[in-house]
Amino acid sequence: MQRNAEVGLFTKPSIFVKKMNNSLISKRNHLISILKGYGSLLIAYSGGVDSSFLLATAHEVLKKNLVAITAKSPLHPERENQDAKAFAQELGVKHMFIQSREMSQADFKANTKKRCYLCKKYLFEDLIKIAYDLGIKHVAHGANLDDLEDFRPGFDAAREMKIKAPMVDAGLTKNDIRTLSKKMNLNTWDKPPMSCLATRIPYGTQITTEKLKMIEQAEQAVLTLGVNACRVRLHAKVARIEVYPGDIEKILDPVVRSSIVKKLREIGFSHVAVDLEGYGQGSMNRTL
Repeated sequence: MQRNAEVGLFTKPSIFVKKMNNSLISKRNHLISILKGYGSLLIAYSGGVDSSFLLATAHEVLKKNLVAITAKSPLHPERENQDAKAFAQELGVKHMFIQSREMSQADFKANTKKRCYLCKKYLFEDLIKIAYDLGIKHVAHGANLDDLEDFRPGFDAAREMKIKAPMVDAGLTKNDIRTLSKKMNLNTWDKPPMSCLATRIPYGTQITTEKLKMIEQAEQAVLTLGVNACRVRLHAKVARIEVYPGDIEKILDPVVRSSIVKKLREIGFSHVAVDLEGYGQGSMNRTL
């Protein structure tokens, strides 16, 4: 990241504005206005594209009146936690990890269609309490306008608990956020989509720490082979691998394929399959 030490921004505003179209300028200004109105803010920060952009923009506006909280859980790969930590440190934002508690809740582990709702409910309850203890007025999450088009029960929990969604209010889409992140020299601008590991387990199948660990290890094994993104969906002991269509041929190379099968068998999968359709966000929601 390139930061201007004098003003604490990633790029000088005059240069930044010249490189954007009017629509993006308007949306960014609207977001800044919203953030200024908060006064102080706690952000539910995962380290993904959206929450990283929100954190960087909020830091420009709120300075020390900003805290980022990242939930540690078997649901989230450790590599993502480390990325989140490094990004927040480089910004100079106050950043804390908390241990989330969804895996101690029977209703969450039952993995019904309310799974994401319950997960966010437990998390936001904890974040609201932390914000209160710190004297922070508002809690926000990194939802964007496109999220409203998918099955997102976690967003319902956010609404019910009055969690702010400033990027939705500013009309920012995922593409907007990636474009703005690139202009701000944020190294997260082209980061692949990420989601919690529970999304790899079919609804109605019990969520366990053992299954989540298998998925995390399997995805890491595939990612180290040079693909851009990977999901390993768990169907009993079968691993269904999703990668971008352009990467399918890469993992079907005989040497690479043999390596993947060997590693995933060692992890505990009895069969290994490649989804010929390729990676699709929310593909497990098709059954709903």
